[in-house]
Parts: sequence; structure tokens; C-alpha cells
Amino acid sequence: MRFGFYLPTRGPLATRPSLQAILKRGESLGFASVMVADHIILPTKINSPYPYTVKGNFLSEAECFEQLAMMAFVAGLTDKLRIVSSVMIVPHRNPVFNAKALATIDVLSGGRVTVGIGVGWMAEEFQALRAADFKDRGAVTDEYVAIFKKLWSGEPVSHKGQFYSFDEVVCHPKPIQNAGPPIWIGGHSSPALRRVAKFGDGWHPVGATAASPLPPAEMRQKLDMIAGLMAKEGRDFAKLEISYKAPIYDNGIPPKGEARRLFTGGRDAALADIATFKALGVHELVFDFRTATLNESLDRMGQFAEDIIKRA
Repeated sequence: MRFGFYLPTRGPLATRPSLQAILKRGESLGFASVMVADHIILPTKINSPYPYTVKGNFLSEAECFEQLAMMAFVAGLTDKLRIVSSVMIVPHRNPVFNAKALATIDVLSGGRVTVGIGVGWMAEEFQALRAADFKDRGAVTDEYVAIFKKLWSGEPVSHKGQFYSFDEVVCHPKPIQNAGPPIWIGGHSSPALRRVAKFGDGWHPVGATAASPLPPAEMRQKLDMIAGLMAKEGRDFAKLEISYKAPIYDNGIPPKGEARRLFTGGRDAALADIATFKALGVHELVFDFRTATLNESLDRMGQFAEDIIKRA
């Protein structure tokens, strides 16, 4: 089992010194990957329901670093960590620029980029960016990913699609990774599962939250659905990477008055949950160690490494 961690992109830890310290600690402790989130701009009024809280409210500081710039920053500070966009809202950016930027980061990182993708949930951000129509975001995402793959070939290519077209161009340098950075599909809705089956190199859902629990039984069901869908597409399910984002709550203590959530309740309970997900075929679990202070965040990473990474 591999383990990853969330990188702060906003809040008190989103500073150069704190990010440097977190990345250095993560790499030295044996974490395999780092997750970089995506918001380009945050409108002051948001009515769109957020899918990962029970009440649908999105609480965040307005300050946020841009994802591609953050990934390049990580590439320059690390040598081993896989750098995962988690997730990139594909319709937000010009697809040709996006393909070029991701290829550049892949080359400069030595082939360590993974492109976790999503279709987005905040209509107001789409409007502020003058992005594609929010209602078309799923189809736009599919077409833009197809453009990425064309451009990453390094061959002269053109594209004439429903949402974007260009005459023949060559996009160099090619990514280091064969066929370009892996594409991991975020989410576990029916459209997301179909997207995994059609072109995903990995599945990257969020679970273990009150709004998005995704327990083992449901995880098994969805993995079986993906396997069936991939078989229809003529694709090999055995080659699919499964990376499950699973925040630890209250440093391992269940919220007051609630039943134990996955990966909480102390070391032994967390290890048992991890073993269950490993048996399901999950290759990577991603946890959240972000707190209000750097020292506390680093301590939580260190404790996790001692309790979990050395034993899982």
C-alpha cells in the first residue's frame, strides 16, 4: 500500500517556508505522493452546492495558489514524490495550454506527474473564468483530455471537435512518461465511473467523509461496476490504479456523538481499515494532515509514518 498527503494551497500553511518543510518531511518519511488541489478564483457569493459536506456549503479562505504553478513548485523542491493534481477542473483552462504546461512539469520533474481530473462543481467559478458552459462540463472534459493525449504524442496533430478546434501543431517537449502523464478520474458518480472505464488510467475517489463515506461494501460494488464497464470497452481492469482519498478526522478520534468513521479510532482500527481496502485492490490511500500550525502538521505526518507506514 502506498500513502499520499494533501498539500496546503490556502490558509496559514500556504507559505513558501511551510510548504518546503511539509514536502521535505513527506519525502523523508516515505510518502509516495502529494496532492495539489485546484481553484483559480473564488467568487464572493457561491450558491452551488459543495458535494463533500453534508450541508453543501464550501468554507474556504479566498486566497488560493494556482494548481499548475504549485505543481511546478513541488517539482523543483522534490525528487521522489509523485505530483498529483487532485483534482484538476479540466474545463477551467485552455486545453492546449494545459497540455503544454503539464508536459513541461512532467519533463522538469523527471516524469512524476499524475493528472487527477474532475468536471467541477462551482458554476460561479466557471462564469468568472469565462470557461465552457457549466452544463457541458462533462463532455468538455472528455474532449479536452482527448486533446491532451493527442498533443502529448509529440506528433503533428490537429483537432476539430464540438467545443474546441485547432489546425496542425506540434507540442514539444513530449512528456517523459510513455503516452503522457497518467489520467486519474475523480469522483464516484455514474458518469465518473463511465469516464474511468473509457479512458482512465486510475480511479481517484473521495471517501471516509460524512457526505461521501464510500465504505468497503460500496467500494467493492463500484469496483465491480468499473471492471464490467472496462470489459465492454476492451480495457484491462487489472491495470487500473486505485487511489482513495481518505481524510483522518480529529487526529484519529471519532467526532463526538458519532459512530467511528473509517481510518479513525486509533492505530489498530486504522490499520484494520487499511488492510480491508488493500484486500479490495486499492493501491494508494491519501490522508490529510493539514492543521493551523506547521509543527502540528509535521507531527501528525511523523506519527502517521510511525504508526501506519511502517506497519501497513
